[in-house]
Amino acid sequence: MIWRYAVIAVAGYLLGNISMGIIVASRYKMDIRNYGSGNAGTTNVLRTLGWLPSAATLVGDALKSFAAASLGWWLAGDPGLLVGGLCAVVGHNWPVFNGFRGGKGMACALGMVCALNWPVALGLLGVEVLIAGLTGYVSLASIVTSALFPVVIGFIYPESGNFWVYLSFAIVLAAITIFSHRSNIRRLINGNENRINFKKIRVKPDETKG
Repeated sequence: MIWRYAVIAVAGYLLGNISMGIIVASRYKMDIRNYGSGNAGTTNVLRTLGWLPSAATLVGDALKSFAAASLGWWLAGDPGLLVGGLCAVVGHNWPVFNGFRGGKGMACALGMVCALNWPVALGLLGVEVLIAGLTGYVSLASIVTSALFPVVIGFIYPESGNFWVYLSFAIVLAAITIFSHRSNIRRLINGNENRINFKKIRVKPDETKG
């Protein structure tokens, strides 16, 4: 059984290394990590390139962790699902093939949660969209949603035989995504975090430029 978890962990991490932000931005002949926040995730793609490239990044990053979690479930059930999805998030945030410069894990975490319980994933996504829309702070929305995930898991799986497994992984996932937002937390505390004006975000960049 141990070899199965080893395969799941390695496969999950390697899948996480597939950075959709970098791939999408390369279509516009740019390295997304050299623009905006320097992050390769969905939010920086949104700020830099617009809605359509950001949506492609979101879907692609969610799908890779969904695939890792699904492989984990196939090999070892729900515990394997959690290991695969979590390792994909780690691979996304700290990708060895991209100089350990990745995203902050939210889109990738969404794919893992969707594989575990899609109604919970949609509910948490709704919370994030609502907070981001009301405040303009995507980072705040991500931090709140991450913190909320273990709470939701605690309510949903209290009678499960794997309750502590679910809760432990939920706490670790939340800790990873919140830790990845540590610079945003400092800026939020200092009152100089950047807001996003969603009305000013273009659909896609002008491909005739550059």
